[in-house]
Amino acid sequence: MPSRFCLEVAGPLACFTRPEMKVERVSYEVMTPSAARAVFESILWKPQIRWRVQCIEVLRPIRWMNLRRNEVKSKVLMPSVVRAMQSGSGQLGIDIEDDHTQRASLLLRDVAYRIHADLELTERSTDPLIKYAEMFARRARKGQCVNQPYLGCREFAAEFVLVESDTPQPPPIDETRSLGWMLHDLDFSNPSDPQPRFFDAKLESGRVQVPAFSETRG
Repeated sequence: MPSRFCLEVAGPLACFTRPEMKVERVSYEVMTPSAARAVFESILWKPQIRWRVQCIEVLRPIRWMNLRRNEVKSKVLMPSVVRAMQSGSGQLGIDIEDDHTQRASLLLRDVAYRIHADLELTERSTDPLIKYAEMFARRARKGQCVNQPYLGCREFAAEFVLVESDTPQPPPIDETRSLGWMLHDLDFSNPSDPQPRFFDAKLESGRVQVPAFSETRG
C-alpha cells in the first residue's frame, strides 16, 4: 500500500512553462503534476521509490505578472560535452556578453499550493515502504532537502512545510473552471527520447485531481 503525504509550497514567483510556447515563457495557470513531483523528489528521491501526485490544491488567487529578462540564446549540446570528455579538451563555455537576448515571460505571482502524493516502492526496492516514509517525514519536518525545491524554474525557489493529517487547514480557493490540456509528466519508456503526456485538467473548487499516468495522452 502506498503512503500519502501532503506538502504546502509557496513562493513569490512561479512559471510552469507551456511546452507549446517555443520563444516566450508562458506559465500554466496552476502547478503541473511534474512540478509537484519534483518538489517531493527534492526532499527524498532514490531509485527504490517513486512519487505519484494525486491532487493539487490552489490556496491563493491566480495572479499574473509580465517580466522581461536577459537570457542566453545558445546552449551547450550533449554531443559537444561527450566529445570534450573523450578528447580531454574542448570549448564548452558561452560568452554571455555576446550571446544573450531579452525574452518576455508571463509568470504567476504570490502562489501557494497544497500538493498530495503517494510514495510507492519500485521493483528495485528490497526494504519496506515504512523506511522511506519515515525518512521523508523526518526530512520534511526539519525543512531538509537534497536540493532547493522550486516552482517550475530553478530561479523561483519554493518554501515548503509538511502538512500533518491532524492539523486543520484552510480551504482552497472557491473557483471552478476548465484549465485545458496540461502537461502531466514525461514518458521515459525510451530514455533517449522522452515524450510528454497530457491530461484534460479541471479546477474544481480550487482542486485539480491528477489522473493516473496510464490515463494520459501523448
